[in-house]
Amino acid sequence: MTSRVAFLNKFILEPRKIGSITPSSSFLTSAMLANLPWEHMETIVELGAGTGVFTHFIAEHKKASCQVLVIERDFAMRKLLRIAHPTFHYGAKAERLDWLLHRHNLPPADCIISGLPFAAFSKPLRREIVAAVHRSLKPGGIFVAFQYSLQMKKTLKSYFHKVHIDFVPLNMPPAFVYYCEKHSIAAIGGSVKE
Repeated sequence: MTSRVAFLNKFILEPRKIGSITPSSSFLTSAMLANLPWEHMETIVELGAGTGVFTHFIAEHKKASCQVLVIERDFAMRKLLRIAHPTFHYGAKAERLDWLLHRHNLPPADCIISGLPFAAFSKPLRREIVAAVHRSLKPGGIFVAFQYSLQMKKTLKSYFHKVHIDFVPLNMPPAFVYYCEKHSIAAIGGSVKE
């Protein structure tokens, strides 16, 4: 309950940064994360961690050798996450994701999990973040994100080899989950448009 109150307070103060009045539900968390290939992942990134709903799930399900980088712009929320998960790596800006991986001596990610409210961002920032995500994934890597609309469908399809969308009605508000896969081999004859 304390995390929900903190989340609501942040939403009231900065609604365009938070994007929702409540943290993600257990139904959404399960829909996004339960079927990921946890035993094969060596590097996981979380974008927009907030109060840590996904972060806690990652901590419980990752294998011991897996490294985790958590990105959260809000200083107070990031500080609480550091206390809860001191072995994880931390950063503030999703658009600098590839630089942050390099800074922490981490390889390209097997999976990037996003709770970022893309609808609250400018179009240039949305594309900058998605481009950074694409660069930061290893070939065959997975990007999983939820949104409250299909606004990101076209952008994600312009970057990723495969994009699958599920709908999770048991969340407040109901959400769409995007599962995106980076091509497992280098594209022939050019690069992805940014």
